[in-house]
This record gives sequence, structure tokens and C-alpha cells, in this order.
Amino acid sequence: MSAGPAAAGTGEAGGLLVADRDGVRTVTLNRPQRKNAMTWAMWRELADVLRYTGDDRAIRALVLTGAGGAFCSGADISVPDARHPMDKMRIFSDLAQQLHDLPTPSIAKVTGVAVGAGWNLALGCDLVVATPEASFAQIFARRGLSLDLGGSWLLPKMVGLQQAKRLALLAETIDAAQAEALGLVTWVVAAEEIDTFTEEIADRLAAGPPVALAQTKALLNEGADLTLREALAGEARAQGVNFATADAPEAYAAFAGKRTPRFTGTWSLPPAGGEKRSG
Repeated sequence: MSAGPAAAGTGEAGGLLVADRDGVRTVTLNRPQRKNAMTWAMWRELADVLRYTGDDRAIRALVLTGAGGAFCSGADISVPDARHPMDKMRIFSDLAQQLHDLPTPSIAKVTGVAVGAGWNLALGCDLVVATPEASFAQIFARRGLSLDLGGSWLLPKMVGLQQAKRLALLAETIDAAQAEALGLVTWVVAAEEIDTFTEEIADRLAAGPPVALAQTKALLNEGADLTLREALAGEARAQGVNFATADAPEAYAAFAGKRTPRFTGTWSLPPAGGEKRSG
């Protein structure tokens, strides 16, 4: 099933496949003949998908993957494009920021190669699932380029400065086991099991309290750059919002009733007039 403006792309130009299932949106980079190397049209299309996904309350989790046994081999630099390099970088920068700020929890499902901007696209997701056959490289130095799509910010935070320099300066290719050991992959799962495993993780995220999960994601993303006092103040503000949704009381009621909670993220704080509302 395709959903939204990024319908299935076909032919050499490629495109994105977007499918929704029970609150989970799966976005597939669909250019397998080029290992899902991204054209500029595809980068813009993905930015549109992220934008309307973040605004869609029905979507509670996002899975980003690639077609044809690869995740993404980065930007397709073989396709001529006359625009100014700074215009291209603006597309990259805006997309990286959108993915980082996306309130919807995101999972990268990586099979095959994830290199350059393609790897940083995966790293920009909240969780990464990979097959043992997956391989990763910050390939930029081999192309006479430096890091982009947020790699210079993501890598040091994830692996420390020294390992980040190793990966970036040497442009080494590492396998899934090495990436997992460095904390760059959350799980390594057999190829025949990765679809089911990813669906289960996405379903768990989709069943969670959407407002609380969005705030937790933001708190974690921002926490490393804050003082403890600033982080504690952010936590207090977030909890105030959570207690004004229907989800906190629902969690307590479900615990008391020994049942599974049904989280909706709806706002339940009574308005000034005293009349209760939700939605």
C-alpha cells in the first residue's frame, strides 16, 4: 500500500515506496539497481515524507529501509546536477535536522551496504537493526569529500572522538558485528528474521504513549549538550505535559486492572471553563 505524496517510484530515476500498517509507516528507498543511491529528487522526496509523517498523529513509528538487499550507497554523484553546491548542502542539512527532530520514533532496517550519507541517514534514526551481511563506511574521504548529513555531529557522540576520526579519516568499511560493538547498530538479526523482528519493535513503539515517547526522544537528543540543571528543568516541563494527556491516567488504570494500556496521546486537561475535553 502506498501512502502520501511519495508514491512508488519506478525506472532509473527511482523513488520512494511508502506503506502504512497499524500506525507504522515504512519508507523504502527504491533504486536497487544503484544500491539505492539517492538522487536529489529522492532527498527532497524523503524530506517531504518526514515532514508529513511528523504531522500525522496516526503514524506512531517510522521504519526506513532500502530495496534489493541494500540500504543506501549515499548520494548518487554520477548524476549531473548544475545547482550550486551550497544549495545541495542545504537539502542535506535540512533533511538531517528533520530526521533528528522527528517526534515519531524511527528505526533504520539495514541490509547490505550503508555508506556515506546513506550510513549517516541510518545513524540519524533512533534505532538501527542490521543483518550480519550489512556493511558500513564513512566513504567520503575516498571521494575527496568530508562528512555530511550530520555525520560530524553523530559519530563523536556515539563512539567518541578517536573512533569517529578513525572511521572518517580512514574511510574503513566495517561489518555489522564491528558496528554493533561500537554502538552504531542496536541489533544484528539474521536476514530471514529481520523483517519480523523490525515489525515487532515498530509495533511496540507504535503501541507506546506518543507524546511521552516524543518528549523522551527530544530529552535524550538534547541532554548531552545541556547541564544537569537544564536537563532536569526539561524533564520537569515534559512531565507536566505528560500528566495533561490521557495516557498517564490510562497507564495507572491499566496497571490496576491488570490489562494492556491503550495509549492515544490525547490532551485531557480541562479548559478554563471546567468542561473536560480531549483530542
